[in-house]
Amino acid sequence: MAPQSQTARAPVSIDALGEVAVAVETGAGLPEVARACGRALDASVAVVDASSSVLAVACASPDDERAVLAGEAGSEKLDLQVAGRVAGTLHYRARGEEPHPELLRTLAAILALELERARGPERASEAAVRDFLEDLVSRRLTDRENIVARGNELGADLAAGGSVIVARAVPHAPEEGDWPARVLAVAERGARAVERTCLIGGLVLRPGGEAIDVESHDRAGEVVVLVPGPDGELARRAIGGVRRELEASLPAFTLALGRSRVASDPADLCRAAAEALLAANVAQGEDAPALNFEETGAYRLLLSSMTDNPAELRSFHEETVAPLLAYDEQYETELVKTLETFLDEDGNVAQTAQRLFTHRHTIRYRLERVKELTELDVSSTDGRERLGLGLKAMRVLGIVPPHGPALEAGAETGRVSRTKQDR
Repeated sequence: MAPQSQTARAPVSIDALGEVAVAVETGAGLPEVARACGRALDASVAVVDASSSVLAVACASPDDERAVLAGEAGSEKLDLQVAGRVAGTLHYRARGEEPHPELLRTLAAILALELERARGPERASEAAVRDFLEDLVSRRLTDRENIVARGNELGADLAAGGSVIVARAVPHAPEEGDWPARVLAVAERGARAVERTCLIGGLVLRPGGEAIDVESHDRAGEVVVLVPGPDGELARRAIGGVRRELEASLPAFTLALGRSRVASDPADLCRAAAEALLAANVAQGEDAPALNFEETGAYRLLLSSMTDNPAELRSFHEETVAPLLAYDEQYETELVKTLETFLDEDGNVAQTAQRLFTHRHTIRYRLERVKELTELDVSSTDGRERLGLGLKAMRVLGIVPPHGPALEAGAETGRVSRTKQDR
């Protein structure tokens, strides 16, 4: 009986495959192709892109859709790959027997190509926005008329200038899939909820205005948002919208957002990008989720160094606190954190020890190590000033000190045992 049943099912599968071919040949679109694939597989299916957006669903009910996307009740998922790159994911749940592996693989390849075709115009638009933002913040585009003209082509009126937001998301643990694309999609949703003509791109900014495509850089998850117009309140609401969406959608990420002042002249938008980057770097260094440029205090004095002479700023960092970061990284100590706290407490060892939950002898030991490594004495005014500026340079450059347990003698779990205190 089994062979007869299989023979009886064969024409149905062939008809269903024919429907898939017709949907592709006629350009019916990804949703119709997905429905045809669902019939061929005799399964509920959903197609999700690399940024976790659901693009097509062919399920029996909303509950069925929820279960398929959540991976419940026998649901499976399969990467949709094109030329070795994951374009999205196929979620499916068989209604009867499991689909034949080769049939599943063939239809997944068809869906992957259809997904790529469907996203072609969108990617072209994304690439155009990214290229414009990269040219702008890298100072390759400085002519006012060209800036306005290219902005108009992308649907943004920049005649009266605008503001820039830099949003950075760092995962607490290694993330699977194209998570930078997810960060970009979430940030875009938050910005466009406030102002639909915002220009948004996934770029990594470096001090000095250099922009790097996140696909070619290991520090991804950074988004640049250009808010058109002279309305500072609009930019304030935009950064709030981006922050809310990122916090709601990416709870396992650490966020750092920065907002520039309004650049009333389009030619000053590159300066606004530098301000937003500085604010984001300071926010990350101070564990603040968001900062406006006006809130960065003395860091603002370093903006010209960051934009005009970043090499000099890096050199000053190397001459001051860079050895401390290297030491902390190698030995899992907390020299940088101790120095920051000591300076915040106006050189008071007892208050520094109280804030760090350790003994004052340990604080003195760490400060001696700071002196040995940097040849700068925290007990002198000049030493404190240079080390304080070195810490500011570190934050402005976006350098994050390592975080780990303090392992030097007398700092077990952040406290000093009684026996070590007495030595």
